[in-house]
Amino acid sequence: MRAFTYQRVDSIDAALAAGSGSETKFLAGGTNLLDLMKGDVERPAKLVDITRLPLMQVSETPEGNVRIGAMVRNSDAANHPLVRRRFPLLSQALLAGASPQLRNMATTGGNLLQRTRCYYFYDTAFPACNKRNPGSGCAAKDGPNRIHAIFGASEQCVAVHPSDMAVALAALEAIVEVRGAQGTRRIALRDFHRLPGDTPQRDTNLEPGELIVAVELPASSARFADRSKYLKIRDRASYAFALVSVAAALEMSGNTIRDARLALGGVAHKPWRLERAERLLVGRRLDAATLNAALAAAIEGAQPLAGNAFKVKLVQGALSEALQVASGTA
Repeated sequence: MRAFTYQRVDSIDAALAAGSGSETKFLAGGTNLLDLMKGDVERPAKLVDITRLPLMQVSETPEGNVRIGAMVRNSDAANHPLVRRRFPLLSQALLAGASPQLRNMATTGGNLLQRTRCYYFYDTAFPACNKRNPGSGCAAKDGPNRIHAIFGASEQCVAVHPSDMAVALAALEAIVEVRGAQGTRRIALRDFHRLPGDTPQRDTNLEPGELIVAVELPASSARFADRSKYLKIRDRASYAFALVSVAAALEMSGNTIRDARLALGGVAHKPWRLERAERLLVGRRLDAATLNAALAAAIEGAQPLAGNAFKVKLVQGALSEALQVASGTA
């Protein structure tokens, strides 16, 4: 592990001042960052400890939105009455992630900033990883790649984003609030993470030195509370990342779908929204014809690799189950 300096701060302004360096990382729960440092994947020159910042509240805004501070632990967010009652999809996704011990440490902001679980990214014995070493190549394209992307990949990178929480937040159209030297920005969750393109080393659209301060769930997304399902397909029943996950949220009028939000995890470099499939559901009952049309739309543009073609069918099977459970037709 590279030697580094450590600084603990007590205010957001102090954090921004201390975290302005190009080789500085903010330290919260540390469940991902410290692992990466031990493996010599992340090599920051400075850590800024933000665990004392006043960002550990879940509250309701005057507009009726639910605001989750960046330092709220995953277990606390999952079990908070406001989240459980109004956004059970998020609670389900959080409880599907990691283990109870890790959920008790991991934070809302840190969850959004998880790095990929690509074998080649984590193992420095493989020199070819454009995410870790830009310009070196992508060993996953021709090596074992069953866990990798089927949507939105590039010649430079085929990794996937590992978060369960982010998939639910994408479906619920959450907003990420960040602070930096230029002030406050509000970024739609759908725009927060990036596809790899030619810069796979950049996972998000955060600018250097910017700090996540909160995630806000819009009051309008609470209309999906009674008809939502997060389904995670993985190699083992607990403490495993998704091969495919589905966040399905429906607004129903009788047996008719009035509105729909669908997102996938485990298939792309960011949570993958299924907007065309959503449109095909609106105004219809979830009969066989409607379901089949949505499932066909869900896999449009899929480009599986040699080792993960099974994910195409897995997406359809998982989405079918999630929609039937959410709609009450299962």
